[in-house]
Amino acid sequence: MKMNMEKIGEWLFLIGVIIAILAGVVSPISETVAAVLVILGLVVGFLNITEKEATNFLIAAIALILTGSVSFVVLGEVGKVLSNIMGYISIFVAPAALIVSLKAIYQLASKK
Repeated sequence: MKMNMEKIGEWLFLIGVIIAILAGVVSPISETVAAVLVILGLVVGFLNITEKEATNFLIAAIALILTGSVSFVVLGEVGKVLSNIMGYISIFVAPAALIVSLKAIYQLASKK
């Protein structure tokens, strides 16, 4: 059975979210986990998001990244875990958003 690139991208997205959640529960930001999430985010940006989906994806990415910048520490230990999770999710989504936005800009610039 052959997997197409879109399916691979979907699985990588799911894996990235799971890694972000699990890593956020286990520990504060780790350079190794962050590097893995950046690589996964780049691949997801290339494989998953079509031109038709770009605007919705970028709006959602902005919301996620902004949420990741909020500190939930005032909620105690649960807040620290939430902050870690959102930090990892931001690290995962930002590279995908970069790729999608660059693709969108290129498509806009190349239209005659």
